[in-house]
Amino acid sequence: MMEPISISLESLNLGTIAPMIIAIVGALSILVTDLFNKDKHKSLYVLMVVLFLMFDLFTLLAFSGDERGLFDVMLIDGISILSQGIIIIGSILFIFLGLSKLRFQDFRYAEYFALYLFMIAGFQFMVSSDSLILIFVGLETSSLALYTMIAMHNRMVSIEAAVKYFTMGALAAAFFVFGAMIFYALTGSLELTQIAQILNEQGLLSHDNFSNYVFVLVGFVFMFAAIGFKLSLFPFHTWVPDVYQGTTSALAGFMSVIPKMAGFVVALRFFEIFIGADDIIIRSMLYTTVVLTMTIPNIIALQQTDIKRMLAYSSVSNAGMAMAAILIGTTQSINALFLYWILFTITNFGAFGMLWLNRGKEYEDYNSPYAFKKYSGLAQISPFTASMLAMFLFALTGLPPFALFWGKMYLVSSAVNAGEIILAIIIVLNSAIAAYYYLRPISYMFLRDPENGKKTKFMQNASLPMKSVVGVCVFLMVISIFLIDPLLNIISALVTSSGY
Repeated sequence: MMEPISISLESLNLGTIAPMIIAIVGALSILVTDLFNKDKHKSLYVLMVVLFLMFDLFTLLAFSGDERGLFDVMLIDGISILSQGIIIIGSILFIFLGLSKLRFQDFRYAEYFALYLFMIAGFQFMVSSDSLILIFVGLETSSLALYTMIAMHNRMVSIEAAVKYFTMGALAAAFFVFGAMIFYALTGSLELTQIAQILNEQGLLSHDNFSNYVFVLVGFVFMFAAIGFKLSLFPFHTWVPDVYQGTTSALAGFMSVIPKMAGFVVALRFFEIFIGADDIIIRSMLYTTVVLTMTIPNIIALQQTDIKRMLAYSSVSNAGMAMAAILIGTTQSINALFLYWILFTITNFGAFGMLWLNRGKEYEDYNSPYAFKKYSGLAQISPFTASMLAMFLFALTGLPPFALFWGKMYLVSSAVNAGEIILAIIIVLNSAIAAYYYLRPISYMFLRDPENGKKTKFMQNASLPMKSVVGVCVFLMVISIFLIDPLLNIISALVTSSGY
């Protein structure tokens, strides 16, 4: 008879999954509360989400112990703690935008808020593991919750957006599984550290071992396509503007930053295997993709006449810039990735937040509710609103002293220090192209007269919590010069502790 396997609770190190458990318990408790509270105002659920996320954050920051847990599939290293912190804080900021003045369909359901917490738990699992199985489980949990949240906006465009996103996401999931299967067949492991070790030891990345190398390449291409979809890299970015158009501005702002943070950590853990080996074919593929992701959406954004679609393309281009940091692969560039994304999160949240505050009741022009011409003469109608929106657009352009300037500067300097001069020049050129389309809406707001006969009202959707969130973003964006040093110290300490 076989001996029964005994597992001690200490060896499982359950502290590693405590933060995710809190988010999941929060989601379930919202669903239970809804059974007894049919008529309660949605602010109760917003409050519950914030409380559970705060508890989640404190549990994460209080974590001390072995970084491995739960049969060695969990990995709570410095990068995991850093990215989970960004995800949770960003999610707390975003949920306040749910307290809008106008009542929208999606915020009436308790399920919306429960799905939100399930989605965040999924992101946390993605960044807290180097096991391809657990990364996949986290990826699917978060994606399925997000598809449903988009569809809950309950307009034809939203359902169309959710179906597009779901179809592309299902394809990406299949690619991920197929890629993982090939790596398992080659190495007999699904843990990225072991995969890297076996690939190097057995020389599977050398071109001499041609038959195996072809399989590694095929596996890499499938995984690359799956990660590329999650990060909306070129050419997988085509769904982005339609999905952002079909969902609320608040959720579009969330999607442009938080899910990508989880995607970057997965990309970082996976691509470092190949970047370290300096394989010429794989490096060329990554290099080409990064350059095209920065450039093509930027050029398409020049053609846009709708602020929301323009911001959608610009967030794709920014994801390309952050991916450049992973491609460079030095400690300084990994620090630059996190710094850049924290500053981009603040800035992009503010820009989408301003669109959400200005959401009106006029749906007759639903296909283009944020057309530039609607903002004509905004500086005459509401100088304060125009100034706030202009500040976020200036910041996205990368003008000093606003937040993103420091992120771009640090990113470019990490490229130069690593000898990637051409990449640095491409980043700077793309920032220059972006300046043109960010300044266009500003010219409509400040240099044109309001449209005759149009009664466009602004700030119809604004409530005090929403204004506070945007206010916090403005404050952080303006004083960012004082935050860069402390932020970099925290980031480099956590990144170095992870062995990068």
